[in-house]
Amino acid sequence: MKIAGLQKNSLVDYPEKLAAVVFTQGCNMNCGYCHNRCLIGYEKNGGISEEDVLAFLERRRGLLDAVVISGGEPTLQRDLPQFIRRAREMGFLVKLDTNGTNPELLEDLVEQRMLDYVAMDVKAPFCKYRQVCCSPVNTEKLERSIGILRRGGVEYEFRTTYTPELDQEDLLDIAKSIRGAKRYVVQQYREVDPSSGTYTGRAEKRSLYKTIRDDISKNVASIQFRGEFILV
Repeated sequence: MKIAGLQKNSLVDYPEKLAAVVFTQGCNMNCGYCHNRCLIGYEKNGGISEEDVLAFLERRRGLLDAVVISGGEPTLQRDLPQFIRRAREMGFLVKLDTNGTNPELLEDLVEQRMLDYVAMDVKAPFCKYRQVCCSPVNTEKLERSIGILRRGGVEYEFRTTYTPELDQEDLLDIAKSIRGAKRYVVQQYREVDPSSGTYTGRAEKRSLYKTIRDDISKNVASIQFRGEFILV
């Protein structure tokens, strides 16, 4: 598996668990707000060897609860299932961060009970995906992935970064597309330098009206806000 980075411990990437975060190289989207823009391309050299990461995890048995596999887009990695299997054999919980474009692999992983938690980004209403992601997207695959998670079998959340391209009605449209979901997370947008992929230090504190929040809540069991918002 092509691994670009490793965060050795995190308290925010897996709910209520201490986790290591593995960042895979390569993505099939090109979102302008991505804070991991260095992971979008497919580098031939560099990175961290899979065996080095597994050796690190072996040394952290009993100290870490979980492994989060993020990116980039992890489901582009052909040997992702083998890596997950080895992490699980060490006793770790496994969380997958995904954009939902590979429902076939997602379904296999869920059916084989190889995942304990999935966070799927729903970046925009389907009609705005190309505008937000700056790349062509097969939204039928996204709908399939949403259905796989909604059917159960694994703990999950859907999440949206509230970017400048989105308005409150867009959030409501997204909530309708995931109707029946257990958890919907709205994340604060933080400005990213498009050339370096690093935060500029500016964050947009946006408003959300109670009427919109109430309408979103009619579609999902739980809505959560991460970051600073003006709730009016």
